[in-house]
Amino acid sequence: MTRLQAGLLSLEVLRRGEGRPILVIHGVNPIHPRAAFIAMLAQHGEVIAPSHPGFGASERPDDFDTMYDLVNLYHDVLDAIPGPGVSVIGFGFGGWLAAELAVARPRQIERLVLVDPVGIKISDRETRDIVHFFNTDPAELNRRAWHDPTNRPDGIYALGWQATISDAMTDDEMISLARNWDSLCLYAWKPHMFNPQLAFWLRRIAVPTLVLWGASDRIVTPEYGRAYATGIPGARFQLIDRAGHHPELEQPRAFVDAVVAFLRTEA
Repeated sequence: MTRLQAGLLSLEVLRRGEGRPILVIHGVNPIHPRAAFIAMLAQHGEVIAPSHPGFGASERPDDFDTMYDLVNLYHDVLDAIPGPGVSVIGFGFGGWLAAELAVARPRQIERLVLVDPVGIKISDRETRDIVHFFNTDPAELNRRAWHDPTNRPDGIYALGWQATISDAMTDDEMISLARNWDSLCLYAWKPHMFNPQLAFWLRRIAVPTLVLWGASDRIVTPEYGRAYATGIPGARFQLIDRAGHHPELEQPRAFVDAVVAFLRTEA
């Protein structure tokens, strides 16, 4: 783990590999250095995975607490990455952030991959599209987030971590978990995990886009994913079998193969 200066903020960042930059925007927790998909993806470019302000070891200024702040910060992150173009991958909450970033059409983004993103409203006011992250029993959240919860990796990885807290975790890991969850509440509590305007503005995304979805995701269903892809001009939608809300963790090889095949296609 190193540091990345993004505008006025210094962010913790995981960097692996060499070549064309691949910016990875994390979801409810920063990307774990031991996640298998990172080593696989780093064989095809330089993986750059910052921790959002308030997550991991990235400091959060007192007045930095909205999605507006995060989106503008990631414009600074793009400016800090050398080279003519960047591929962007966003996971879950980070997929929402990546979509908001792409709507603004920054010139640096060449390819966009959204992995089980939240961020839009597709049904009526009385129907919940996204399982409530904060008001759902941790065991139920764990069940819904994974195709097979018994095979989820140990450690600070993704949704449902509350159901797997153990004495094996270090004090630093426990502190990081608390910071991550508190910061997520600030950014996405209300409206819960979506921007009422984003569905309308997805049409402005003008880069080749792949929407990847775990076929067993019960946090945001594949039907939600298909609606997401339909809103983005020319976007491709692809399911990954035997995976829930985190296909990169449950099926890392299938995930990386799908991403690399997409990144190699012509625009």
